[in-house]
Amino acid sequence: MNGNLLTISQLSRGEIEEVLDVTDTMVEVSSRRIPKVPALRGRTVVSMFYEDSTRTRLSFESAAKRLSADVMSFSVASSSTRKGESLRDTVATLEAMGVDAFVVRHRSSGVPAMVARWSTAAVVNAGDGWHAHPTQALLDAYTIRSHFGSAEGLRVGIIGDILHSRVARSLMVVLERLGAEVTLVAPPTLLPPSTDAWRVGVSHDLDSVIGGFDVVYALRMQRERMTEAHLPSLREYTECYGLTPRRAAELSERAVIMHPGPMNRGVEISEALADSPRSLVTDQVANGVAVRMAVLYLLLGPGREALGEELSGAREST
Repeated sequence: MNGNLLTISQLSRGEIEEVLDVTDTMVEVSSRRIPKVPALRGRTVVSMFYEDSTRTRLSFESAAKRLSADVMSFSVASSSTRKGESLRDTVATLEAMGVDAFVVRHRSSGVPAMVARWSTAAVVNAGDGWHAHPTQALLDAYTIRSHFGSAEGLRVGIIGDILHSRVARSLMVVLERLGAEVTLVAPPTLLPPSTDAWRVGVSHDLDSVIGGFDVVYALRMQRERMTEAHLPSLREYTECYGLTPRRAAELSERAVIMHPGPMNRGVEISEALADSPRSLVTDQVANGVAVRMAVLYLLLGPGREALGEELSGAREST
């Protein structure tokens, strides 16, 4: 991984697999009685979240702390941004304090890339507008690999609001690079004008394709990004595209259900399916910490070759 993690597209299949392999080690660290190692001691990670977040923000902060990095949390509500300070000046101010990495979430696409141009610190994109969410895609890929052994040859259906979803855009790329077959399932109004740039199938009829999927990945309706009506009603959306017990009955025995959160239970996924044995949602959350540990280590640590020695030494000390 070279310098920053801004999009999945910058990673080759080999680099994606390296992140997933290092994640295996971080999962082992997280299972210890004291889930902490000194791998990033002396490093400082700042989380710059200009958009609301629960899972991603806490996951990154937990990941940095488990690697013994110092963590600075930037709060827009109580910062000089409220006084008119520009993003560029905020970055310069924080970098002057000795920051080694910025974890950036912003409602506008391209902001993490701008921060990377202004700063010599590593930058991790924690979600920018409709554009990208690379660590979410990596943790989803890791969850799929952990469950099935490999993503190669799996049939994955991504269902819902593709148009506004940075998760979908990143997930399509990582799954295609790992050898999965992806189908987007959504009404025409919730798809981009063209999907020609993506190596995916497209369907508008969930009932006709759901039985062929190994992974059903549900997306919520991102109403905070919508500026016009895309559907007559949420009730009609649920009727046509919601994951209901009736539709789950059409899945193969080995098929699983995933969701990046937050879930709108009763809309894109029923209460029963969200908590069913098929659901890998809590696995996704747990794996998110380990994946982000792997990303921070690969960006800021002494290198992959030093990983085993560092973590085995930490195991002995605990």
